Amino acid sequence: MDWQILLNPILVSVILLCVLCLCRINVLMSLFISAIVAGLIAKMPISEIMTTFINGMGGNSETALSYILLGAFAAAMTHTGLAFVLSKRISLMIKNNKILLLFIITLIAMMSQNLIPVHIAFIPIIIPPLLHVMNKLKMDRRAVACALAFGLKTPYIAIPAGFGLIFQGLLADNLSINGLSIAKLDIWKYTWFLGLAMLTGLLIAVFVSYKNPREYADLKIDTELLEGKKRSIRLNKNHYITLSAALMTLVVQLWTGSLPLGALVGLCVIFGAQAIDHDKMDKVINEGVGLMGYVAFVMLVAAGFAMVLKATGGIEELVNAFVPLMMGSKIIAAALMLLIGLFITIGIGTSFGTIPILAVLFVPICIKLGFSVPATVIVMAAAAALGDAGSPASDTTLGPTAGLNADGQHNHIWDTCVPTFLHYNIALVVFALIAVLIF
Repeated sequence: MDWQILLNPILVSVILLCVLCLCRINVLMSLFISAIVAGLIAKMPISEIMTTFINGMGGNSETALSYILLGAFAAAMTHTGLAFVLSKRISLMIKNNKILLLFIITLIAMMSQNLIPVHIAFIPIIIPPLLHVMNKLKMDRRAVACALAFGLKTPYIAIPAGFGLIFQGLLADNLSINGLSIAKLDIWKYTWFLGLAMLTGLLIAVFVSYKNPREYADLKIDTELLEGKKRSIRLNKNHYITLSAALMTLVVQLWTGSLPLGALVGLCVIFGAQAIDHDKMDKVINEGVGLMGYVAFVMLVAAGFAMVLKATGGIEELVNAFVPLMMGSKIIAAALMLLIGLFITIGIGTSFGTIPILAVLFVPICIKLGFSVPATVIVMAAAAALGDAGSPASDTTLGPTAGLNADGQHNHIWDTCVPTFLHYNIALVVFALIAVLIF
């Protein structure tokens, strides 16, 4: 392999991004700096880098708007007291059982991807009120981060519903376009194997890596939530209005395919039915921006970073440099494809956006080397999904941090990104390589 590949803009910028984040440099600044470095290595004029970066930010504009509106919806649920009721009932249900609490959190996270597809917006609603319980049980929040990441990621890999139907449909379409015809509803029949990999990573995190008690200071988060201990946990009229608003959000999203429109309708139901007084509208929206605004802006910047990476032409160069190393070996080819997928996804922070990039390059290689259909699907899905857990710019990591760091005691990189990276990416690589051997 030519030593000049070490100066590949994708390779350098992603490594730089990881190093900067591990050194506790702000994720936004890290993405911005890494994008500029990638462009400079590719000999792009600085004006072109900035134009490409800014234009690329529009790629995640709908996602960012969704997070802002869903953040406002989350704030509204807190103001109506529904968040307190839900968290209080969960607290009473677990009866000091840490494993049961982790199971409930994982189940809620999975439901947020399929049954009620609000994605990460539930985290700032449910998790902060539960931090007091976690502190009392001396739960290691890294285990909770892994549980949340599992629930956010596994459904779209292995379950053909909600976000899973989108991911698997995107995978099927791109496989078909590049020479491997497969139906959308056949994808899960193979990717369940990767779901088993994710489950393995979760079990190791919960029962091995982070099973020991960890001390946290029991800090005040929100006086309104603390005063809520004196309130009844029975559902009242405002709670039912809020639940109806959540149902309307789901219905509108499924009907129109627009999550921002669904969230807007939900807010209109809450304010229109006066579950919250109109004079609190500005406060609720501002709190929503506070809850999810940072995540939304990181997603915008990540899209700009991804656009610069694509504009450098370094992705195809990186793949072409690795092809000679495959030496006609399926296992070596799979390992190298997974490694490239890991680098790309960590950089751009989205498995969904990685699929079109990888499919055009990897599907012909799989066909040429005689990969079976199940092996090709599994390797492609794993290559796209790798890095989503562990990427500083992924909603799979930004979401858990948004909830667990409500009291300032949970570090985004060391307590969310590193644990989820180790437990899920290693498991996905191992199971994908096993799939190549047995399928």
